[in-house]
Amino acid sequence: KIFQAVVSCVGHDGTIYIIPKSFEIELNKLMTEIQSNFKCLLGLLEPYCWKKGEACVIRGSDTMWYRGKVVELGGNTLQVQYIDHGCIEKIPQCHLYPTTLYTHIPPFCIPCQLYKTVPNGNFWQQEAVDCLQELLTDEEVEIHVQELPDNPWGKLSISLYFGGMSLSSFMAYQKYCVAEDCQDISELVRFYIPVLPSYTLPPLPVPGDTFPVRVTHLVSPKEVYICLDPSKNLMKPSTTEGDASCDSELESLDEALKWCNKSVESFPLLTHFQTEMPCLVEYQDGLWYRAKLLSIEEYDPVKVLVQFVDYGNFSVVPASRLRHIPYRLLKYPIQAVRALLAGFKPALHDKNVKRIPYSPEWSEEALWAMMACVEGKQLSASMLALSPEVTISLYEDDKNLVHMKLIEMGLADLDE
Repeated sequence: KIFQAVVSCVGHDGTIYIIPKSFEIELNKLMTEIQSNFKCLLGLLEPYCWKKGEACVIRGSDTMWYRGKVVELGGNTLQVQYIDHGCIEKIPQCHLYPTTLYTHIPPFCIPCQLYKTVPNGNFWQQEAVDCLQELLTDEEVEIHVQELPDNPWGKLSISLYFGGMSLSSFMAYQKYCVAEDCQDISELVRFYIPVLPSYTLPPLPVPGDTFPVRVTHLVSPKEVYICLDPSKNLMKPSTTEGDASCDSELESLDEALKWCNKSVESFPLLTHFQTEMPCLVEYQDGLWYRAKLLSIEEYDPVKVLVQFVDYGNFSVVPASRLRHIPYRLLKYPIQAVRALLAGFKPALHDKNVKRIPYSPEWSEEALWAMMACVEGKQLSASMLALSPEVTISLYEDDKNLVHMKLIEMGLADLDE
């Protein structure tokens, strides 16, 4: 049997919960009825002795009521499963209400497993589960039923196709599992990679806001990369003398990177290259950092231009220093944001002959002078514009504009 479905949830064990498209109308009717019957209910206000497996309704974070059942007991919170969607959460008892209403209606979601697909180590590793969740949650997919479960509550064995691609073959291609009858999907993956999750920007201050920053990399005196929350100091060597060290925005990102460096040998090497593709790159200190691919610079052997997204600096590295990035590392916003500095322009009469090759309007002397102004220093910035490009004014501790030193040295002019 073949049918269309929406993936409602991927469990922590890799179980894929699907809702057939043909069930959607009936599920919506049931949800409307539940809201009507329980709209005035506040939840349990008195102690109640819950039992494992007991039916209930759950007040979700969206204030809607859902059918559920108790999975595990424990203190003031219970582990419950939303039976029509599959997901399991810990919920305070005050957000639950016992009921036998609707227990005669079977769950609308179906737990599934991939047919003849064996995950590494015989269970789905965390990064594989992260990958499944990123790929499938709330997505419409095509289901091919292969085997029925031995009991009514077991998992349906399926082949699942998303975007015309076999999920089993995709996961095998990513080295998360072994699948029988695995298709050669290298060309499909090459096409599909751009729509996979990518890095996100951190929340940016609005124009008019003043905020602490540290410059992590300079491209030119006017184009820099800044770290918006330099409250924790995570040092990293620079690729040039002018790169400043960056701080970690989130301790959890730091911990995730430490985990990555311990497990990096288990991550597959990159074998195909796509512009803007997230990846892990080995830096010259022997550690692995988050990066993105920019271009292939050499073909024999392959060398790739990458940018370290948490610092802003660039490097050309051999393919042997590129690995797939676990999906869990994509949920952290990048730490280095590109910004243009306002208020000055290249000096009209700068007599220095040596120019920046990729930005010849500026002299190398101006770049070195700006590096001396910002390297390793705690600065403040005023947001001027978010589009078309992030534009800021940059200040020293004494509230003087950083670029005034370049103007005093004759290396820049005021830009009125």
